[in-house]
Amino acid sequence: MDVQKKKLDSILKTLDQRYGTEKEGFLHEEEWQLLAAIMLSAQSTDKQVDEALPGLFSRFKKAEDVAEASQEEIEGYIRSVGLYKNKAKNLKKCCSQIVHEFGGQVPDSIGELLKLAGVGRKTATLYLADAYGIPGVTVDTHVFRISRRLGWAKGKNPAEVELELQKVLPTDHWNRINFQLIYLGREICTSRKAKCELCPLAEWCPKIDPQGTP
Repeated sequence: MDVQKKKLDSILKTLDQRYGTEKEGFLHEEEWQLLAAIMLSAQSTDKQVDEALPGLFSRFKKAEDVAEASQEEIEGYIRSVGLYKNKAKNLKKCCSQIVHEFGGQVPDSIGELLKLAGVGRKTATLYLADAYGIPGVTVDTHVFRISRRLGWAKGKNPAEVELELQKVLPTDHWNRINFQLIYLGREICTSRKAKCELCPLAEWCPKIDPQGTP
C-alpha cells in the first residue's frame, strides 16, 4: 500500500469511528417529504429542521396540499429554519411541479430533480443518496473547505471539488463524507479558525488554508 493510500484509509477510518457511517435521517413518510426536509436544511441546522417537520407534515399530508396552500401558511410552519420565506415559496412551487409535471412522484434522476424549484445539485444528490442509496458526493461549504485543507481537492468551486473527490474517495464513502465533514467543520475545522490541536485528523493534514469558500 502506497503512502497516500494508507493516509487516505487512516483518515476515512478515523471519520467512520468518530462520526459513524450512517446519517440520521429526517422525519418523513413520503418521498416529497424527504425532499422537502432536505430543501429546508440548507443554511439551517438539523435541530431547526426537526422542529419544523412534525407540524408541517401533520398539516400537509400530500404534495398537493402544499401546492394548494398559500405561501404565508407554509411560512407559518417553517419559521424555525433559515430563509424560511424563500423556502416556503420554493416548496410551494416545487410541490406544484411534482403534482402537475411529474404525476405526483418525485423524480429519481439528477437531471429531472434539477428542474424543480429550490432544488440545486447538492439537494438533488442528497435526496438520491437518502432515498435510494445512490452514491454521490455532496459538496457544501464544509466539504469544500476541509477537502481542500486535507489536500484532496484544489477546485475553485463546488462542481470542480465534487469531481476531484469522486476520483479520490472510494465509492462507498461518497454518501457519508458529507455529514462526516459537516460535523467536523462545525465542531473543529471551522472556517474562521481551525482548532487543529483538537482535530482527530491533525497528523495527516497538511493544514492547507484555502483562500475563501464558495
